[in-house]
Amino acid sequence: MKNKLISTVIISIVLFSIATSVYGTKVTFGGRIQSEYSVIDVEGISSQSSIDDPTFYSAWGLSVSENLGNGISAFAVVDYGFNLSGNIGAARERYVGLSSDTWGQLKFGRVHSLFADYAGGWTIDPFVYTTLQAAGSGGTMIASANGLGSGPYTAVNSVIRFESASMNGFSFAAMIMPGDSGRLEGNLGGDLGGAGNNAGNTGGANGEWDFQVMGKYVFAYQDHKFDVFGGYSRDNVSTAQKNVTTANLKSEEVGRVGGVWAYKQFQIQGQYEYVSNALGAATCSDAAALGSISSAARQCNSEMNAGANGSAWYAGGQYKMGNATLVVQGGMTDANSTSFREKRKAESFTVGMLYDLSKRSNLFGGYQRVNVKDRNSSEDRDRDTWTVGLRHHF
Repeated sequence: MKNKLISTVIISIVLFSIATSVYGTKVTFGGRIQSEYSVIDVEGISSQSSIDDPTFYSAWGLSVSENLGNGISAFAVVDYGFNLSGNIGAARERYVGLSSDTWGQLKFGRVHSLFADYAGGWTIDPFVYTTLQAAGSGGTMIASANGLGSGPYTAVNSVIRFESASMNGFSFAAMIMPGDSGRLEGNLGGDLGGAGNNAGNTGGANGEWDFQVMGKYVFAYQDHKFDVFGGYSRDNVSTAQKNVTTANLKSEEVGRVGGVWAYKQFQIQGQYEYVSNALGAATCSDAAALGSISSAARQCNSEMNAGANGSAWYAGGQYKMGNATLVVQGGMTDANSTSFREKRKAESFTVGMLYDLSKRSNLFGGYQRVNVKDRNSSEDRDRDTWTVGLRHHF
């Protein structure tokens, strides 16, 4: 019976591949699986250890493309993340689009933020999607639960996203989210309005459009390679948030600047973000927090205080030695508030290594220290994390 089932699946895949070839459409199935043994020791809480994938790096999905002629292609992506402890499918990106070598690509649907995967964010963090990641751990990168930050796993609904083709090293991108206060209302809990504690979408009151814009410039000089970038994000205050009169909430604005310098085996990267009137940036995604952010044992040190200003900076260096990459990185979040007691700082330092076993398999491990100075808590909840993991792409 088992052999018959396997044969049926193989035949189905072959027939499906033939059918897609006939109609000129290319369908690719792929994914990745990760597991890491991590120990998290939070001040005032007993040490925790697990063998899991708490940042939902593991994923499976389909990509579809069709050549329409004249240099234009149509494409679609369906991506689901999962971990190794029972969650078998959490939706990430799901979109359709058009692309051209001349003008770039246009996406419609549920996509990641520009602050995540276009410039800065994940693109400069070698430990992204591990317990040593910069987003959420000690500040260093905002990890908004509404998807507009650089927090892993989160994505944004109802998006139109454009990325230009590179023009002499320069490119730009923009995304807009047509806010509908009836369907995309903020649901971030607490002072931010809504009933949820850590969930939510973007969407301004009375149909206001949230948006992000970003540009980058890549160039080389002899053996030196440079990548500089900057961006702006606006998350309009929703109807529910406007009704929280005691918080005096306003639309959130985030600015980002940063860059990467690479020379042979060396690389240095960094970025700075300033947050004004925090809404989504006042929360933290579950993946960035390595679990439910309602638990004091989890990290959510990149969050700002609701309605207040703040900043986060990140810096790191890498050295490649054969198949191994040595990494040192860290940074700080400064969460300000109109209330003296709510001010909080978090500083992080991380050291570790990644080792390529092959083009598809990778080992990683390291140590991270987070120092928290929280005027709104009797305990600072400093944290030490050790981890070692293995990931494979298929």
